[in-house]
Amino acid sequence: QVHLVESGGGSVQAGGSLRLSCAASEAIYGDYCMGWFRMAPGQEREGVATIDRDGSTNYADPVKGRFIISKDNAKRTLYLQMNSLKPEDTAMYYCAIGWGFGRSRSLTWREYSYWGQGTQVTVSS
Repeated sequence: QVHLVESGGGSVQAGGSLRLSCAASEAIYGDYCMGWFRMAPGQEREGVATIDRDGSTNYADPVKGRFIISKDNAKRTLYLQMNSLKPEDTAMYYCAIGWGFGRSRSLTWREYSYWGQGTQVTVSS
């Protein structure tokens, strides 16, 4: 079982930046996909950005051009660079990993098997 631990959340003003990190407990192999998801109070969990084994990425429309997902295989760490943050980006952010659909880079949270505990991001206006 892979354990994922997020860090890097915090409170920023609109227009600011944050970088989230997600450390995996072991090296990841196979046809996997890793992603960032978020859930705001009273709303469903939604996909933010995903990255497959080869580094190809997929972004949800609300974050395109502002967020960048990346990974460092040697460090077993997934990142989310968030720029030009908006109050509507306020949410708990989770990282997750799944297998068997890697090339689709799905943003559907139900397809992912293992999840971190989340890190809170709060953006004030």
